Amino acid sequence: MIHPRQFFQSFRHALRGIVVVFRDEQSFRIQTLAGVVALALAVYFRINNFQLLVVLSLIAFVLILEIINSIFERFIDSFKPRIHPVVRDIKDIMAGAVLIASALSAVVGAVIFWPHLKNLL
Repeated sequence: MIHPRQFFQSFRHALRGIVVVFRDEQSFRIQTLAGVVALALAVYFRINNFQLLVVLSLIAFVLILEIINSIFERFIDSFKPRIHPVVRDIKDIMAGAVLIASALSAVVGAVIFWPHLKNLL
């Protein structure tokens, strides 16, 4: 069994990682803001539990992909700081994964929130 001190130390390291990515990565801050807006809309419109679960899952999915993208970029840059064609491809592929997840989230968000938003217009 894990010792409580070790558990809290691991938790502290994880939180530090989130702070680092939030501090250093503009894309993560933008995606976090988009997630906060989506959550505010979810609360304001009182969407049902299933829709809320979908919104929360997509927010987490996009933020996790942003973190993975940042990990890849930092790791690769530590070995190949100059732009190498393979490095560029890896970075572009990861950015593409984040773009797909973000686009999916926007479409799902539109489907969930549009009926509520159009009533306000």
